[in-house]
Amino acid sequence: MQNQYVIGVDYGTDSVRALIVNAHTGEAVGTNVFEYPRWKKGLYCEPAISQFRQHPLDYLEGLEQSIKGALVGVSEEIRQNIKGISVDTTGSTPVAVNEDGIPLALLPEFADNPNGMFILWKDHTGNAEAEEINQLAHHWDVDYTKYVGGIYSSEWYWAKILRTIRVDSQVRTHAFSWVEHCDWISAVLTGNTNPLTLKRSRCAAGHKAMWNQEFHGLPSEEFLTKLDPNLAGLRQRLFKDTYTSDEAMGTISSEWAQKLGIPSDVVIGVGAFDAHMGAVGAEIEPYTFVRVMGTSTCDMLIAPNHEIGHLLIRGICGQVDGSIIPGMLGMEAGQSAFGDLYAWFQQVIVGPVREILGEEAASALSQKLIPYLSEQAAKLPVRENDPVALDWINGRRTPDANHTLKSTVSGMNLSTDAIKIFKALVEATAFGSRAIVERFLQEGVPIKKVIGIGGVAKKSPFVMQTLADVLNMPIKVASSDQACALGAAMCASVAAGIHPAMKAAQEAMGSGFDAEYHPNVDKVAVYQTLYRKYLALGEFAEKGTF
Repeated sequence: MQNQYVIGVDYGTDSVRALIVNAHTGEAVGTNVFEYPRWKKGLYCEPAISQFRQHPLDYLEGLEQSIKGALVGVSEEIRQNIKGISVDTTGSTPVAVNEDGIPLALLPEFADNPNGMFILWKDHTGNAEAEEINQLAHHWDVDYTKYVGGIYSSEWYWAKILRTIRVDSQVRTHAFSWVEHCDWISAVLTGNTNPLTLKRSRCAAGHKAMWNQEFHGLPSEEFLTKLDPNLAGLRQRLFKDTYTSDEAMGTISSEWAQKLGIPSDVVIGVGAFDAHMGAVGAEIEPYTFVRVMGTSTCDMLIAPNHEIGHLLIRGICGQVDGSIIPGMLGMEAGQSAFGDLYAWFQQVIVGPVREILGEEAASALSQKLIPYLSEQAAKLPVRENDPVALDWINGRRTPDANHTLKSTVSGMNLSTDAIKIFKALVEATAFGSRAIVERFLQEGVPIKKVIGIGGVAKKSPFVMQTLADVLNMPIKVASSDQACALGAAMCASVAAGIHPAMKAAQEAMGSGFDAEYHPNVDKVAVYQTLYRKYLALGEFAEKGTF
């Protein structure tokens, strides 16, 4: 049998990577990473007000350059036997588009307007709008938040749309529709970006836009116009039907086939969010807790619908039939900051060095700082009177979304140095992870196995060991350092008809595991005490009494 190949394209927060994979063996034959140039310069973002925007040109340039880069050096035989491409992206990352599906920022009059750009997942400018959505939904005859954990987040679709149309009348006037990044970039490859006909991701719609079959689609026109009259008529310009990632979005356009130098019959799969396709790449099984560990975390679980489909799990990021594996209930949770918390602390230290000693000294320190802090923190004993921190530096995603919350460190004294603070921050991210695990268990969803993927899982033994100790569970790490892109490639292989279902694709293309962390028995009991302090500190901070 002739080898067939697929491409997984993984859009992260800072960069996009393309991975070319043998669909029969899982062998990676080409890869390339493209960093977003405008994002790297900090353009269109204002961290002080939690505004994070990305220009569509970063995405388009990244699509072309990452795939072309991955194709460099592969044989013509491989190039001509590429059968499918699937894309994963961050989310919820929507954009306002015109009637042709063109993001407003690609039009001259909106070229430098952040409100016409993609509103990145971690943008929290819609905190007030999210609260309005929650208040109305909880008093409506149908609670549209029931399948997204009961709390709507400012990181999600409707809060971002509502905030944008309120603050920018030009965008409100010219926005015909709104499209998620994973839907738009997949549609671009097919040449059909018409927002009324392009296929929308079940994953994105169900977890972030309150879409559900029970509601016959999105929240009702009456609900939306009650929320804000400016939303009138938008629902009919969005979508009713959604599609799982084993389905085809379409076939590659002649323009993109020529641009990339690949066959004209390549199938483009329906897109999804990075964490969901990452879970596929990590060979997720029922009741396996897959942690995508990077700047933030996304935690994925699947289970048979007939076993837990009757549950409404409080405080998570949604439960959607088919969002990860078709035919299974997909559940998502996560933390708004994980690696971002470590990066913040690094910047606290490196920032003054940059100002005093210059960029060269700061750059040299940046490369060494986190590895040094990790190595030294791993040597510290774990004691019940150690400092305790909260991981809410960018608010709390789960359990129980609240993006107005702030981080806190308590229990410091004159002996507390940078290493001890770093240890407390790492433990905080582990305690936040444990709170998520405990919520699933409290809600009747068992967790039988934990798998880590992503940059932190691959690069930081100290973080992973701390997590194993705090969870008191072994954690496996997927061998692939590109699990999201690999999962996208698996989805492409099913959409293109190479494999009949996701399970078959996982069995043929999975990378296995190359590390496993086991709890240190002598630390588990101490971490139980520290975790109780974390919960108490969180309760105190959430009351806002200080």
